[in-house]
Amino acid sequence: MKRVYPLIAVLALVGSTLACSVGLGTARNNNPSTPGNNNPTEPSQLPTVAALPAPTLMPLPQPTLSDSAIQLPPSSQNELVSLYQRVSPGVVSISVSTDQGNALGSGFVYDGQGHVVTNYHVIEGASDLEVDFPSGFKAHGKVVGTDLDSDVAVIKVDNVPADQLHPLPLGDSSKLQVGQTVIAIGNPFGLAGTMTTGIVSAMGRTLESMRQTPGGQLFSAGDLIQTDAAINPGNSGGPLLNTAGEVIGINRAIRTNSSIAGGEPSNSGIGFAVSINIVKRVVPVLLESGQYDYPYLGITSQEELTLVDQEALGLPQATGAYVTEVVPGGPADKAGMRGGTNPTDVQGLNAGGDLIIAVDGRPVRVFGDLLSYLMNNKSPGEQVVLTILRDNQQKEVTLTLEKRP
Repeated sequence: MKRVYPLIAVLALVGSTLACSVGLGTARNNNPSTPGNNNPTEPSQLPTVAALPAPTLMPLPQPTLSDSAIQLPPSSQNELVSLYQRVSPGVVSISVSTDQGNALGSGFVYDGQGHVVTNYHVIEGASDLEVDFPSGFKAHGKVVGTDLDSDVAVIKVDNVPADQLHPLPLGDSSKLQVGQTVIAIGNPFGLAGTMTTGIVSAMGRTLESMRQTPGGQLFSAGDLIQTDAAINPGNSGGPLLNTAGEVIGINRAIRTNSSIAGGEPSNSGIGFAVSINIVKRVVPVLLESGQYDYPYLGITSQEELTLVDQEALGLPQATGAYVTEVVPGGPADKAGMRGGTNPTDVQGLNAGGDLIIAVDGRPVRVFGDLLSYLMNNKSPGEQVVLTILRDNQQKEVTLTLEKRP
């Protein structure tokens, strides 16, 4: 079964064994007939998170002539070398002490005032934080703001010499294209300053957030970047960069169903990063108030419809975000939207719900499209216009967004 692993490396209480922490997600079953697929607050359910055992260091085979011949052109190599020299001074390693033990993660310098951005799950439960700079300078840090919905946190490091602070420029994740080269720099398995490369594999992915709904489920985190750049436990919170050296994401998790000798999960080229445009909206608010509020519709939606779903629901198309449940008293309920109530041949999937096919005139192909748009463009108190299909008739519904409860 495919699994999603957070990218924080945890030091065992005894010895120096590295492992991955537990606790990000719940089991996902893509079959909508499975009970328990409903979540009253816009969920996108995902596979369980499991612990990574200690890594085994294996000797590498000696390169052959054909291996050594497969290299990047010198110009490309020089560009990557130059990028690393420019960017790496702004990438830090983070050591965390908790009641459960010690953990390792990554982060990057956000500004000249000593603010460092990382993942929330890196600093969760921290009783002490140490931030290590590439020069060897080390300093204690304190958490000044957290966002569990997108798994982002801001640390403040005091009394740091100005020459140690190298803020990284932030890019524009809305301009990313699938196939574009990306670079990750971080602290995998405690190996500080590690650089890997890959491409943007997909955009607009969803994961579960780290904040629970009033019903005990988990909210959804949207607008994530999927990449095949090699990221591993300890990369959490580190930057994903474009070839201009701009941060376009924060590395958060990997997904894998493979393992190496000893049963250790291995990176299968499916990694996820929080898009930088989300970070650019969230971090300034965290610095001001310590908390960021996300827009809230109050619906449960299928992430994606299959042809079997479409036929069972009697829908004219399989694209769109199908509303399986409307939260009583939420914005969608107040606007008169409908969830499914009529049983179908697919267990756990009820017909009669609205199918959202556009938001503010922008097409919605899957639920992730809707979530990405809301997270990047809307705030609580603002209005959105949803184009829906109800009883196979198209209509528009205007509703006022609220903040996630």
